[in-house]
Amino acid sequence: MMRFSLTVRDMLHRPKRLFPNKEICSRTRSGFMRYTYADFHDRVGKLGNVLSSLGVKRGDRVGTIAWNHHRHLELYLAVPCYGAVLNTLNLRLFDEQLAYVIGHADDRIIFVDDDLLPLLERIREKLTGVKHIVVMTDDEKLPKSALPLLSYEELLSQASPDFSFPEDIDEWAPAAMCYTTATTGDPKGVVYTHRSIYLHSLTLGLADVLGLGERDVIMPVVPMFHVNAWGLPFSAAWFGAKQVLPREKLDGHSLCELIERERVTVTGGVPTLLRGIFQHLEGGAKHDLSSLRKVVCGGSALPRALVKGFREKYGITLTHGYGMTETSPVVTLSQLKSHMDAWPGDMIYDVLAKQGTLLPGLEMKIISDEGVEVKPDGKEAGEIVLRGPWIAGEYYREPEKSAQTMRDGWLRTGDIASLDEEGYIQIVDRTKDLIKSGGEWISSVDLENTIMAHPGVLEASVIGVPHEKWDERPLAVVVPKKEAQGTLSEKDILDFLRDKVAKWWLPDQVVFISEIPKTSVGKFDKKELRRRYAK
Repeated sequence: MMRFSLTVRDMLHRPKRLFPNKEICSRTRSGFMRYTYADFHDRVGKLGNVLSSLGVKRGDRVGTIAWNHHRHLELYLAVPCYGAVLNTLNLRLFDEQLAYVIGHADDRIIFVDDDLLPLLERIREKLTGVKHIVVMTDDEKLPKSALPLLSYEELLSQASPDFSFPEDIDEWAPAAMCYTTATTGDPKGVVYTHRSIYLHSLTLGLADVLGLGERDVIMPVVPMFHVNAWGLPFSAAWFGAKQVLPREKLDGHSLCELIERERVTVTGGVPTLLRGIFQHLEGGAKHDLSSLRKVVCGGSALPRALVKGFREKYGITLTHGYGMTETSPVVTLSQLKSHMDAWPGDMIYDVLAKQGTLLPGLEMKIISDEGVEVKPDGKEAGEIVLRGPWIAGEYYREPEKSAQTMRDGWLRTGDIASLDEEGYIQIVDRTKDLIKSGGEWISSVDLENTIMAHPGVLEASVIGVPHEKWDERPLAVVVPKKEAQGTLSEKDILDFLRDKVAKWWLPDQVVFISEIPKTSVGKFDKKELRRRYAK
């Protein structure tokens, strides 16, 4: 057999060659635009020339701070096809984290949406390694800024669409990267190779996975800054599917409107967004969503009631999935096996509410604390460990953290799950005390440390409590110092936090007590705190 590198080049050229007139539809700040894969190919070629003119070299990191739209999609393919590395920056990080990620990755250029430019302006003194900032805007003039800015559209207007993307990129070369905040401390970088993206994208197209093809209309609702939007933009382009990009308008009405108008067949997002769609429909809104054949849900546990409500009231079957930044991300999907079609409704919903079965090409074990695989009885639980061609083998420039998480050739996920006799996993707990709100992680330890920096606080512990919309929200338990007892208020704590953490990290509630319960080794007893407050 030929030695042939598995790279993302074909994802750029195949749709131009086979489906040049297929549409890409994108919401913009000023409205909505449409163009074809032929147009897309030309603009990506121009972008290749722009990257060259800006001095980008192979292996350079190119950052993006952007919503889901056509320009971001152009960067998705232009940067890795050029031989550089796309670093999709999480716009929900608070300032110190964002500055850390940009510096740690050594981003040379950042492409940013005009309405997100303030995120960079607030940390401009820390952008010492960034050579260029390119603004993506629909306006003719660039926004006023203390930063030196270049215009995305002006750069493209001056560039030729003819660009020869290199053919000698190695399949093990880095193509993209994303940072995770799924542990305490600084975010950790995960690098995706051309090979890993290729194999992950190809697997999504399999009939018993998502079955993606050129007849589909795919709308990635999950942010493009979050694990490559679960790989949907890569697969959609490769298979020639029409793409619908919603930008930042992710409310139930806006999403239903797009699904109905564009006849979307495949979409995916976190339970919070799907709950918004459900509540919009429950409020009496009338939309024809009959085009939907696959709605993937992940990022946090999918409530059984939501699965049942969508299926029974609107004929939409949700596909529950599991993954993480370190897994590119899709690892499992919960879909019915053929013999389950005749099962009673309650049994079907039990299956669909689980995280599902392992995708082809991956290996998984669920191991006890003693390192022994648990019984596949749906009752015994253990930690999920994984390996495979799109599973991270290390964190970027983090040998110590890599050694802690990637051991003996397996990724230790930190997620506790059971495995039933049919091969379906169900997440039952997490080993870390992270809070997952709307599909995004909040570090309880980071919040605790920040709260305890308040001059009136003696001790603070943060736990996640159930929330109808966001799944979990932080609750802070605070012990005031003696001199602050009776005067320290919830408002004082929240005001102290506002300029130190992201807005969505702010606790929904602050409880004041005289002493935080401790374990036998002196740690905060979060199990006891959850018993008291997480009801």
